[in-house]
Amino acid sequence: MRTIEERLQEHQQTMTPSELEGRLRKALEQAPARRKSRAGRTRTWVATAAAAMLLTVGVYQYPALAYYGGKLFSQTDLNTVNFAQVVKQGYGQAVNQSKTLKDGTVFTVKGVIADDNNLLMLYSIQLPAGRVFDETAFSNYSFNNIKGLFTDSDPIGGGGDYSPDRTRYEGVYKFEPVSPFSRNLTVNFNAKLTSGELVQFPISFKYDPNLAMKSLLVADIDQAVPVDQGTVYYDTITASPTSTIVKGHYKMDNGENPRFSAVTKLYVNGTEMNSRSMRGTNSSKKGTPEFIIEYDVLPTDKLQSVELVLDNFSGYQKVGQPIPLASPSDHSVTVGQEKLWIRSVSRTADGYDIVVAGKQFTMLDKDTLAVQAGGAAVPVSSISDSRPWDLKNGNILWERTYSFQTTEKPEFLEMDGFHYIKFYRHTIPVPLGEK
Repeated sequence: MRTIEERLQEHQQTMTPSELEGRLRKALEQAPARRKSRAGRTRTWVATAAAAMLLTVGVYQYPALAYYGGKLFSQTDLNTVNFAQVVKQGYGQAVNQSKTLKDGTVFTVKGVIADDNNLLMLYSIQLPAGRVFDETAFSNYSFNNIKGLFTDSDPIGGGGDYSPDRTRYEGVYKFEPVSPFSRNLTVNFNAKLTSGELVQFPISFKYDPNLAMKSLLVADIDQAVPVDQGTVYYDTITASPTSTIVKGHYKMDNGENPRFSAVTKLYVNGTEMNSRSMRGTNSSKKGTPEFIIEYDVLPTDKLQSVELVLDNFSGYQKVGQPIPLASPSDHSVTVGQEKLWIRSVSRTADGYDIVVAGKQFTMLDKDTLAVQAGGAAVPVSSISDSRPWDLKNGNILWERTYSFQTTEKPEFLEMDGFHYIKFYRHTIPVPLGEK
């Protein structure tokens, strides 16, 4: 993979050292100063912005923009300085539309950057004279959505910072992508005024879809991975300058959502990518639960291999035989590749409690869970929340108390099986050709 240093070296070969230093210095000087408390992080952002501006000035070439744009937008805290610099260089759209509320607060949409995965919006909130943002003030403001022709994009998240005097907030907010057919967009805000009144208001602006940034990789995956009690489907991948998004869906045998989300790793040229987030949706068209996994921007434009790996997901281990309860407490029982620990069997005023431990997220099948006591099958009556059991050797298991209403001492624990986190480690190659 080609690093920033390698690309800087390439450009050093085409300009003198003094030219390189001068352009870097100019880019750094153009970046506004930030609060001292964030100086360390700000220097990192500004240096990245300077490199990005240096190498993307001139003719639009996607690979460079994707690579360096990724360095700007792969951070957890989206940065307003770099956003403004990118828009200034022509890789976005200036908006500068404002709305003044009845209490004097001014909302401004300053600019947007769009691609196949997201729309990023740079905005500011300016409080009226005499007011400052306190620790809870920002909770008075939120976003609904962005609307336009064939567009109804929900907010995803964002970040920002206050001015030194805390009278102004500048932030970047991320929305779902907008339609390329939209020519006018309206972002809808919510605000709580100083009077306590809740208001909703729009800010509309003209949108030019021709300024949207192109993606490096857009491909259908169309791969199905069989799992216990269902199938995980990987549908598409879109690698844009701001993020890499994989979409898929589940089809479980019981028709319901899976107990746990599929943990999926992304490898580019053999190197694992950082996963930012995973969210689920329900598709009315497919009638199945869907998932969207967001990763960092692809670290190189020279793609040799892209692979997904279903690392772990919901598993179901069947239990073929009743589990004896006559052994001493804290004994383990091996079932398949997993272990359960019978910690105790104790008499209570209402019957018997059985404490069972296992790995985190291991859950006994409560619909079939019962004990054999006095020749009768007694179903479970209540199950406690899980709690940690520290083995004092660096390992922690999790235990629950299962209660049974019986006067006879239980002899066996019975169930069809139990749910747990299973490691599948199944590799799915991603086609590198575009759709």
